[in-house]
Amino acid sequence: MSRAADAGERADLRRLEALRVTFGAAAARARRALVTRLARSRFSRAGDLLRFHEALLFARAYPDDAATLRAVERALHAFASRADLAALRDKLEGSGLAGVDIRFRFFAATALRLATRWPERLRYDWDAFEDPARLEELLPLLAVHGETPGLDEWDLGLRGWLARMTGSHGGDAAFVTRRLADRVRDPFLFEKLHDGVDAPMVLRWDAGGPSRTLARWERSRVVFRSEPPAHGRPDLAAELARPPRRVTALSRRDGERMIALAMEAMVTRGRDLDVFAYADPADVRMVDCGDGLEFACMGALPERRLLLESVHGFLTLKCGVPTGYVLTSALYGSAEVAYNVFDAFRGAEAGAVYGRVLAMTAHLFGADSFTVYPYQLGGAGNEEGLASGAWWFYRKLGFAPRDRAARALVRREEERMARERAHRSSRATLMALGEHNVYWHAGARRDDVVGLLPLANVGLAVTDFLAAHDGGEPDRGARACALEAAARLGAGPTSAWTRGERLAFGRWAPLVLLLPGLARWSAAERRALVAVIRAKGGRRESDFVRRFDAHAKLRAAIAAAARTTLA
Repeated sequence: MSRAADAGERADLRRLEALRVTFGAAAARARRALVTRLARSRFSRAGDLLRFHEALLFARAYPDDAATLRAVERALHAFASRADLAALRDKLEGSGLAGVDIRFRFFAATALRLATRWPERLRYDWDAFEDPARLEELLPLLAVHGETPGLDEWDLGLRGWLARMTGSHGGDAAFVTRRLADRVRDPFLFEKLHDGVDAPMVLRWDAGGPSRTLARWERSRVVFRSEPPAHGRPDLAAELARPPRRVTALSRRDGERMIALAMEAMVTRGRDLDVFAYADPADVRMVDCGDGLEFACMGALPERRLLLESVHGFLTLKCGVPTGYVLTSALYGSAEVAYNVFDAFRGAEAGAVYGRVLAMTAHLFGADSFTVYPYQLGGAGNEEGLASGAWWFYRKLGFAPRDRAARALVRREEERMARERAHRSSRATLMALGEHNVYWHAGARRDDVVGLLPLANVGLAVTDFLAAHDGGEPDRGARACALEAAARLGAGPTSAWTRGERLAFGRWAPLVLLLPGLARWSAAERRALVAVIRAKGGRRESDFVRRFDAHAKLRAAIAAAARTTLA
């Protein structure tokens, strides 16, 4: 390629990027012409090709009109076959683009999903393996009994044995992951063994593989734009007063498809989220917020739920394109919220979408108090949060720390900003601010909220109780607790209960026995507690949050246990 041609394409790319949030008939024509021209181009730099890809993704999520949408779709569908991508593939590894391999240390559930869906493509990245001895220790567990004489006598080495055991049936990482899951039926033990290896993997590209390029929910309505997305900061109180347009449950089959899309969105960005990996296909709902914005709400499988807080994951979709994700942990009319926007979509309407996130969380869980934990703010080593100034994003929305020293630091920074308009907080200041949760309350400020209630103390109380009562035999102690809890409540698991409900009762039984004054609760209050426990293992864990928060005596008892220092 000539230097002139290369310079011309980079100039077109800059023009396309400059049009990113400009809309209207003239902008649409210009965007369409640039996309069409660049789709036929050949970039010499991997960074330029990636920038073009990101511009296409943004235009697909925020389309001007049908003609421009068709041009963008054509360019995206042809992306994997571009000649420049083939030449630059090695430099684009890990980017998640169609046509490019993915490298990541996949956790157990994600690795098993990939190994099941693409067994021939999932292999170990041996050049990046730091400690293959951990994997070698698992070889005897992977072998069937008839293979043990060979394992005992022949030293083929780890890679030699895996190649021989795998044969022509697929990739070595897929073989190990599937064989280990088959041999170790306890999913928690499988997860522990698999993740303990900490193996780097590579998912080879082939048509139909996961990519950021083509990932989308085809059933989403496409909304064409004539105006730029809302860029300002929302009034959070006003947002909470405006609930989502509708919440629709997906069928189990569509729930599986949505979970797969969420996993694809994460895998292709080098991320892994437990609540997506262990999402329950029976508990997936679409939350429609209008203007092409939707959230796919996913609850966890009953066996993966926490004892108290309810954790949900949300895939953010704009006209069907995954643009980010949300993680909430809700209880006590409050929620801890983690909000993430994928790189290609930052700087467009982050504040407006966050307003919808809180409105959705309030609608689903009855939350009126919200907190953001330190990692999201740039604390705990989150370099991305520090670089983006995430702390001030939340502060300008009204969030504030409760820690006294942090509040004093905020006052000093804001006073200086008022005097010096160009002042920006230093890295050291942002790190100090990011050490503490920040909070926003729609109503009166409360202390009985997630982030302030030390719910871990409840777990310590259960540990002390079981240590004193199970006689060193936890299984027998758990059975005894379940029987005694049922006796005290006047109800317990029956054949009509689901497996998840029975599991929840067993997990809650020691906690029930710890509740002070339970014998003085009315029959209706005890029945309501049984309903709370069943909801923890029921189809929708959000029902548990609502039932728990409606039970005044239970709320007070758990809060009192949380505030009792045992460590």
